[in-house]
Amino acid sequence: MLTLTDTARIAIESILESAPVPDTGGLRIVTLTADPVEFSLSIAEAPEDGETVVAQAGARVFLDEAAAGALDDKLLDAQPSQTGAVQFRIGEQS
Repeated sequence: MLTLTDTARIAIESILESAPVPDTGGLRIVTLTADPVEFSLSIAEAPEDGETVVAQAGARVFLDEAAAGALDDKLLDAQPSQTGAVQFRIGEQS
């Protein structure tokens, strides 16, 4: 299952706290291509039917079926960019 670093968890919690979403909200990751190498991130009010939910502390991530399969053994990390925005990166679990 996708694992979140502490930095990613804190970033997701911060994003969700500043967004107008209910407590059921989370960060949605969906695949953009048939070969899941491109992903789209968005804020969602709740998971959709069939989505996998990854929850760590106050961070919730919703994965569509293809993203869940592609990211099953991956690590989600976050870093602030030079503009102050958050950049998410996917890496290998150790």
